Amino acid sequence: MNDMNMTGSMTAWMVVWGLVGLALLIVAGFAIAWFIRHGGTADRPSDGGAGDILKRRYAAGEIDESEYQRRRAGLSAT
Repeated sequence: MNDMNMTGSMTAWMVVWGLVGLALLIVAGFAIAWFIRHGGTADRPSDGGAGDILKRRYAAGEIDESEYQRRRAGLSAT
């Protein structure tokens, strides 16, 4: 095998692997950007905090408006 053929082949493989590496970096960048943009709490269900539970109970009619207001004031005071 002559040296010229070997050098050309090595250069071609270096270019190919360089492009593969660049493509992986671009894909990783897009994945990070997507997770930052869509990783918020909008897609996840509520954690059932005290305020959410209070709102659900009021909406379901388990407590009246005065009880709701009293408990909501108590939650915001803490």
